[in-house]
This record gives sequence, C-alpha cells and structure tokens, in this order.
Amino acid sequence: MTDRVFLAVDLGAESGRVMAGQFDGSTVTLREQHRFPNGPVVLGDTLRWNLIGLWSEIRTGLQKAASECGGSIASVGVDTWGVDFVLLNRNDELLGQPWNYRDPRTDGMMQKAFARVPRETIFATTGLQFLPINSLYQLLAMQERDPELVAQAARFLMIPDFFHWCLCGSRVVEFTNATTSQMLNARTRSWADDLLRSFELPGDMFPEVVQPGTELGALRKEVGEWTGLSRLPVIAPATHDTGSAVAAVPVGQTGLPDRAYISSGTWSLLGVETREAVLTPQALEYNVTNEGGVDGTWRLLKNIMGLWLVQQCRRAFSRSGHDYDYGRLMELAEQAVPFRSLIDPDRSVFLGPPDMTAAIAEECRRTGEPVPETEGQFVRCALESLALKYSLVLGRLEELTGVPVQVIHIVGGGSKNRLLNQLTADACGRPVQAGPVEATALGNVLVQARAAGELASLAEMRDVVRRSESIEEYVPKNTDAWDGVRDRFERLCRE
Repeated sequence: MTDRVFLAVDLGAESGRVMAGQFDGSTVTLREQHRFPNGPVVLGDTLRWNLIGLWSEIRTGLQKAASECGGSIASVGVDTWGVDFVLLNRNDELLGQPWNYRDPRTDGMMQKAFARVPRETIFATTGLQFLPINSLYQLLAMQERDPELVAQAARFLMIPDFFHWCLCGSRVVEFTNATTSQMLNARTRSWADDLLRSFELPGDMFPEVVQPGTELGALRKEVGEWTGLSRLPVIAPATHDTGSAVAAVPVGQTGLPDRAYISSGTWSLLGVETREAVLTPQALEYNVTNEGGVDGTWRLLKNIMGLWLVQQCRRAFSRSGHDYDYGRLMELAEQAVPFRSLIDPDRSVFLGPPDMTAAIAEECRRTGEPVPETEGQFVRCALESLALKYSLVLGRLEELTGVPVQVIHIVGGGSKNRLLNQLTADACGRPVQAGPVEATALGNVLVQARAAGELASLAEMRDVVRRSESIEEYVPKNTDAWDGVRDRFERLCRE
C-alpha cells in the first residue's frame, strides 16, 4: 500500500507540533498540521512542564490532521526530549506537577548518589553520561523532597509514554527514551533492578520496556471521537527525539561508527552508531553516553550544551532593547574577530542562568579570556566554542571505537545554521553534510511506516530519507588556524 499518512507528534523544549508524513512508497512529504509553544513554567520557586496544556494542543493538532488528511491516516506516535517523567498512582492520577529538567533541585544530587553507589558501578550498569538532569537524580531529589509522594507511585512513565497513555491508555516505556534515565541496564536492555534497590526506589513502578515500532493500542474512544480519528492505531516511534533524528540520518549503512552525527538544536548530541554499548573505563573517563537506537543499535554520544547558548544570548539582547532575529545574529558573528573569546560550553553555569551573556562574561573573567563586548562577539564565542567541543568529542569517540570518522552529518533545526556548519567542518577537519532539518519528525514517521509493513529495516528507512531530502555539504577550510587554538580550548575544558 502507498500514499498513507503517518502522524508524528514531536515535542521539543521550546515548541511542539503535529506533523503529517505522507509516504508514497518511495519518498516522504512532511506537512505541519499544528504548531504550539512549549517551555518551562515557573511555579513558586520551581520549574515545571504544563503537560495538560500540551495534551490540549496535541488533541487540537490531531483534529486538524483528521480534517486535512481524512481516511489516509494510518497511525500516530509521539516523540519528546529525554530524562523527564511523570508518576501515576494506582488510580492513574498524576502525582504532583511534572518537573522540568532545568529545575535546580538536582544540584549536588549526583554526589549524594555516588556516596551510596560508586560512580563506576552506575556507569558499568547503565553506560550513561553523568548529568544532573538524568531521571535517576531527578527521582532521588523527589524522594528526598517528598518521600510520601514517591511511595504512592504505581507507575513511572517518561514524557512521551505519558502522552501515549493519554492517547490510548498504554502503560509502558519505550526503549530509546528509557536509556536516557540512567536506570536501564545497558547489557540486558531492561530496568537495572539491583541499582534501583540500592537507591531504595520502588522497582514495581517501572513498567515493561518496549522497542520502537511497537503497537501500543487504539486511540481511546473519547479521543477518537473528539479528534475525528476513530480508533486509530498508536505506534511507539523512537520516542526520544534524538533517537528518531538519528534514525533519519542519511547514512548508507547501520551500526557502523565511521559516520558521525550531530543532532543540532537546543542541545547538540554528537555521536556515532554502534552495535553494542561501550562500557569501558575509558568511556567512563570521557563521560560519554550509550543511548538506545532503532533495530538494536546504540548511540555512543556526548550531550553538548548546543544552541541553547545562542538562544539565551538572544533573550538577553532582547531584554536590553536589541531584538535581533537569528539571521542578523549570524551576520554579526561572522563579522566578529575569530577566536577572540572561548568557553567550555558544557560548564554547569550555562545550564540555566538568568542571563546567558552575564554567565559567559563571568566565565571569561574566571578563565582569563577576553570578555565579549558586542552581540557578535558573544555569539561567535558560543559558536566557535561549540565547534571546538565537537572536535574534542569526535577525537574521543574515534579513540573509543578505534574507527576514524569520515563524514559528519548534522540534522535537526541547527542544520540550518550555515555558520556553525562551516565552523564545525573547519574545526573537525571533516566534510559536513547538513540535513534533513526535520530529521526527528521523519524518523518518527518512518518507524511508523515500517510498523505498517511499508519498510523492512532501518537501512530502507534511511534510503527513503536520501530520496526525500536535499543535503548541503560543507568542505573544511583554514584548518591550520583551528590547530592553533586547540591547546587553549582544551585548557579551558580542564579548569
């Protein structure tokens, strides 16, 4: 069968949308049905997600899609960011207001966790990068803050799984997002029961882990009637947005680490695809992560702060009366003097500062770097620092796999940033292929198409991407200039 439409609900940290992907048997055409804002909500002195508001927007988007696409719609699936979750009690009531991962309640929680279970043991079990935002430390912070609430929990669902519950009543967690929790055993691909017991977390609240492409059920009767979609099948895509994006990286093979990818957006996730998790002491030292992929693959990668730096600088500029669009900011950055100021973009001070420009300025003062003085200097500092961090991480990934990287694929919204794409090619000394922009929605749609029997494998899904999308290539230039600043940058990363 051809000309079927698959609905991808794709939620990011700044916005969400419902996308319709029409598959004609050879290519996919995406059409946006509904877009809506997202972001943290300040509640008291905490940061939360407005999940009920997001659910209302999702329903509106599905209703619009039903009106636009009619009976050609075959299924729907949800992807979101990782690490965040909800707890439901035995009556399926939400326990508390869902937390946003940037809330500072997890400050210091990793160190408390290591006092109970050694860092080496946690990594050897889960293979996950140590970040204070990981679900494990969020849950431990919740346990410390409100143990009675955690004691009532009958079900742990990550954010996309919660919306699948809203859609069809399923009570499972999909594999790719589960791997971002730091509570999944990377060898068994199931919950790390011994680790959960060590932290006195109630293991019976963690549900079955299912693979991408699993049919979760039909739309709830009331959802189907309200949206006009009847009892449409709900399919779990790779529910972690990076998992879906990597499924749409247009490489010619699967499970081989000679092609790197950067899923570029608010976060930059730089990695390679492997067939098994890499759990060596060297991987622990480099603090890389092993996240699940489609068809049993693993994403050996590093979370890097990403274009969050530029997004928050833009907000700071706007508050001071300079409301530039991103195009103008890139022009100002191009005009700025190269390598004037550098930072380690992954310093914790950049995770959620009230003013990003103030945080960058203070970090430059701390390390002895010249403090940026203009908008262009701030943005160039962020972009060059990101490109240098990509180069550093790329070298470490090659060391861990023993395989040289030939090409870097940049996908996602950040692939539209031509300046950062060129800086990445220059800093890494590798050609960069940019696109598709809508990799996450494409990956979501194509997993659903495979579940419907339209495609047979991840390799076939990527063939569809290559036929459907135009890819822009960037050739490395002036690489000698970057060699001259590597030692300076690596010193900043050690301080």
